[in-house]
Amino acid sequence: MMNDRLLAEVFVELADTLVDDFDLIDFLHRLTEHCTEILGVAATGLLLADQRGALRLVAASTERTRVLELIQLQTDQGPCAECFHTGRPVAVADLSTAGDRWPAFAAAARQIGYASVHALPMRRRTDIIGTLNFFSTRPGLLDGPTVELGQALADVATIGLLQSRAIRDRDALAEQLQTALNTRVIIEQAKGVIAERHGLDMEHAFQMLRRAARTGNQQLTEVARAIVSGSATI
Repeated sequence: MMNDRLLAEVFVELADTLVDDFDLIDFLHRLTEHCTEILGVAATGLLLADQRGALRLVAASTERTRVLELIQLQTDQGPCAECFHTGRPVAVADLSTAGDRWPAFAAAARQIGYASVHALPMRRRTDIIGTLNFFSTRPGLLDGPTVELGQALADVATIGLLQSRAIRDRDALAEQLQTALNTRVIIEQAKGVIAERHGLDMEHAFQMLRRAARTGNQQLTEVARAIVSGSATI
């Protein structure tokens, strides 16, 4: 089955987090893409908390989803924010009914073409470190087994974060998450440089950045820093 093959890829990539030169940001981006395919949703976003406990965007399977997640973070309103603050899954079968609950988010999501959303918590013991969010273009709730699989994938993302430095305490976890978030800033800057240089949109600019990293057997962060500093071009 297609899901079985994709699941196998996810767990093979998780095993790769044991190596010293593990590229965490690329892993999280691939995970959002795998989630979209495995669960049969339109898009996936992944948010993490920084050292101050504020949610920030780390990965999204599409550029439109990235923009939507940023709107949610700016207003601190939406399913992902609610899931993070409560520690409980949030599901909305029809976003046309969510205008009073999350006005800015619901309007932006519907304008993009999303009709329903599910947000699942990423947990480390009793701590919520982020959320994994699934967007669909059709109204309706995901069935029970699909939600369980989505939560398993959220757990995979959490394991990938923790395993990357064998984190054992809260301070070390906060430092690791902050490093991931800071890395994301450099990548966004590099995307902007590439987009302007080649006349691309941000989604295609990111694809070019990822290809350059893989072709050169380098981490995304290394390539992004070189592009931002001007010491390398692609």
